[in-house]
Amino acid sequence: MLFNSFSLILFGPALERMLGSGRFLFIYLFSGFAANVATLIFEPLTYTHVGSSGAIFGLFGYYIAIIIFRKRMMSQQNTQIILVLCAVSLIMTFLQPNINVVAHLFGLLGGFLVGAIPYFNKKDLSDSIQTTASWASSQRRNVSFQSPVKVLIWAVIIILAILGFWK
Repeated sequence: MLFNSFSLILFGPALERMLGSGRFLFIYLFSGFAANVATLIFEPLTYTHVGSSGAIFGLFGYYIAIIIFRKRMMSQQNTQIILVLCAVSLIMTFLQPNINVVAHLFGLLGGFLVGAIPYFNKKDLSDSIQTTASWASSQRRNVSFQSPVKVLIWAVIIILAILGFWK
């Protein structure tokens, strides 16, 4: 609950300034609704959860849609911060016990869809994929100069995240 509140305070105001209060509230509520309905469908009826984390992940999903489809709205530095925090949050979703994985994933998906559908454009998607691929290839050269311990730690984190996904 504390992490959800902290995330909302940290990421909510900037997105609300970009979109306006009405659209922000719609995204937050829609994502939370999608996450909770998915939980109702995929989890047993006795499953207990707080219900706000799906809405928080919906904000992350909307940010990802902005990064992919309207990349000019955010600086490169903010884009990198959001992507890293989304990745860490997703990894922690699968590693921590008592986390509603379904709500996190469907909240993320709900927020992404709300952000992506009005702006879906094949050219923008293609440009975004090409930009991401060129960034990844430039980063690949840097990985060979990383210390073996650092590479090993990241490999373990990725493996644990994948194993957590197949729980």
